[in-house]
Amino acid sequence: MKSIRKTLATKILPLCALTAVAAVSFTGCSDASQGGDSGGGTKTIRMGIIQHTDNESFTQMREALIGRLRALGYDESKLDIDYQNAQGDMSNVNTICQKMVSDKKDLLVPVVTPSTQAAVAMDSGIPTIFMSVTDPIAAKVMTDLNKPQNEVTGTSNAIPVDEIFKLADKLTPGVKKYGIIYNTGEVNSVATVNNAKKYMDDNGLSYEEAVVTNASEVQQATESLVGKVDAIFTPLDSMVNSAMPQVAQIARDAKLPVYTAADTMVNAGGFATVGVSYEKIGVMTADMIDRYLKGTPIADMPCETLSEFSTVINKTTAEAIGVAIPDDMAADALLVG
Repeated sequence: MKSIRKTLATKILPLCALTAVAAVSFTGCSDASQGGDSGGGTKTIRMGIIQHTDNESFTQMREALIGRLRALGYDESKLDIDYQNAQGDMSNVNTICQKMVSDKKDLLVPVVTPSTQAAVAMDSGIPTIFMSVTDPIAAKVMTDLNKPQNEVTGTSNAIPVDEIFKLADKLTPGVKKYGIIYNTGEVNSVATVNNAKKYMDDNGLSYEEAVVTNASEVQQATESLVGKVDAIFTPLDSMVNSAMPQVAQIARDAKLPVYTAADTMVNAGGFATVGVSYEKIGVMTADMIDRYLKGTPIADMPCETLSEFSTVINKTTAEAIGVAIPDDMAADALLVG
């Protein structure tokens, strides 16, 4: 966007070497009823967006949020947006949150679970509207989705695990054993994997886990499953998402279908999903921000969960692993690749 202005990462915290932190600042808008005076009786609201890492899903959400706010009429004179990316480093996430709190931002918008946990842990009292937290209660950022406390609410990307496995049963009915790749350090991933395990246990399917602790381990974890499983399942995991092209290539070579929890991971080479639209989550979060800026208290804004799902299949991957997409499914699904 024309209003984006890049800043140096070292500007975030002069005393720390944050070379991994990508800092971007730009502006949008707010309602005059928020008080204060920045010329003409309108206060410029300062909003901080905290992103844990770079990947297509998170970028899609953030850009959709920004686009929606601009479409709602929020220009640079009304909403100043400070976007910071920690590049996957949790120490950077914590530093960014601390800086935004010390800067006394008017509103915090952390992207996905790790950033939200860090922002809420600050216990700053700054209103916080998180974006795309799979299980806010398990992540301990909310205690009741319908009754926000401590000025915290937001949107959830609850994954329709059952529907993903039902899709898999139609596309690859011979699959009996799944490999699961995920990072146990991400609460959102653990919650999705636990739901997947329950489904498989209830339906006579077996599985083998390949746990990773950093993105560099994803390739090896994927390779460890080759020859042991019939298919791979992965939640919307930041580490796996970042390495999805490598996962997809290894799986293609081994003729293994990869079922994912995000449409963006299918775009990156995964086989198929029944998932949420991260663009829609961005828009939904922007609408919540709009209501807040127009006077609705956080306490009166329950956490919102996206309930619209779409089937996405990568036709190039299907051809590579030798799976024919039934005509009726091809007609109803979004085919990519």
